[in-house]
Amino acid sequence: MDCNKAERYLEDWTQRIDLAEEMLPMLGSLYRKQGVNINIYGRSLVNKTPVGILRAHRFARQILDSEISVRDSFPVLAAISELDLAPGKVDLGKLTTRFMEQGGDIDAFVAAQLAELNTGRTSILEEPRDVVLYGFGRIGRLLARILIEQTGGGDKLRVRAAVVRKSSSEDLIKRASLLRRDSVHGRFQGVIKVDEEENAIIANGNMIRIIYADAPDEIDYTQYGIDNAIVIDNTGKWRDRDGLSRHLQAKGVSKVILTAPGKGDIPNIVFGVNNELITADENIFSAASCTTNAIVPVLKAVQDKFGIVNGHVETCHAFTNDQNLIDNYHKKPRRGRSAPLNMVLTETGAAKAVAKALPELAGKLTGNAIRVPTPNVSMAILNLTLGKETSVEELNTHLRDISLNSPLQDQIDYTNSPEVVSTDFVGARHAGVVDSLATIVDGNRCVLYVWYDNEYGYSCQVVGLVKEIVGLNLPTLPR
Repeated sequence: MDCNKAERYLEDWTQRIDLAEEMLPMLGSLYRKQGVNINIYGRSLVNKTPVGILRAHRFARQILDSEISVRDSFPVLAAISELDLAPGKVDLGKLTTRFMEQGGDIDAFVAAQLAELNTGRTSILEEPRDVVLYGFGRIGRLLARILIEQTGGGDKLRVRAAVVRKSSSEDLIKRASLLRRDSVHGRFQGVIKVDEEENAIIANGNMIRIIYADAPDEIDYTQYGIDNAIVIDNTGKWRDRDGLSRHLQAKGVSKVILTAPGKGDIPNIVFGVNNELITADENIFSAASCTTNAIVPVLKAVQDKFGIVNGHVETCHAFTNDQNLIDNYHKKPRRGRSAPLNMVLTETGAAKAVAKALPELAGKLTGNAIRVPTPNVSMAILNLTLGKETSVEELNTHLRDISLNSPLQDQIDYTNSPEVVSTDFVGARHAGVVDSLATIVDGNRCVLYVWYDNEYGYSCQVVGLVKEIVGLNLPTLPR
């Protein structure tokens, strides 16, 4: 027995924690002063604890053959911090891996890899863009969290107000409490207080006015200093152009985004897939559904390489606020039965909605859904007939590569862990996560399992769509 091994393990841990602590001021300065978000294979290091930084490094094991050592990434981050960078996203994991392969002068290497950003500090938008949340439920509050978090990096999207119906004299206090504490996503990372005089929630210095209204067109946002605003309607009450146009009749509104599938001619955008439908002359957009956002990027990746003849999409979806806690009347079949006690078979429009983002798959997919007794995180099972034969190894390798180095790297994540379960994906920022160890292939038939946080991951997609509309999406380097 090696009696010194325990000491070596502890010494190694202490050294790595020390390096992670030294990273914190560099990461914070790059984010808040230059608008540069440092991540490791899509895992942001901003606002992380030293242990969180080490966990992000270890995550690389799920994609690469080995984890990335903080000893290797620290000098790369130090070189990055010496540059005068424009806003962007920098993958420290990829940079470190490339430098370990190529070697040479680290300062010259980093400068060359980040040449596209190494142009001096700048601002993408001249003025901040106002955002209004119409509805302050599950998605509305998560959107607020994400937008507040990102204002720290100089992003010029400012959540200015949330529109709700007043429920009681303690309405403001209760809504602040719901933003502060979340049973699924944990506590808000920061400080929240209320300003009763302004009827506002102050979250990390961001003042969010709570506006009471019964209809979108009765609000004058300009009286609150809000103008040229993007309204994100997460109530789902109006889904067609006539209903959503009521927001545009309000003073101070210029664009509307619906966080549900849109009807008629409203562009349904799966951010990262069909961004070409975002045009300057269109004022109303749909962010589609959480399931559509989870499956469309994966379907596109498969379609582009193998072709899809037909298939069936089955989702095991967390229960939602639309269902009843205990058996009671519901206008839709089965949804009146207790959500925490039952698996509930119901319909999903996700399979048909795929065609709005990927027209080449129109009429090729069927779909159904099972609401399951968990409060968050869902799974989509894609049973597909491909245009050619493949293997588990080839299909998984393709999807892993897409998740690492492609325009869909912010939408598709990948895991090869044999132990993950649904709660491991709470807070996942990607639209969907391919569970590679569950992949089945038989000739030209395959079954893919895709996890997705139907609340947080979807909210990240919505924020990505907002940024695309206003021209705020930043480049990710290295290419």
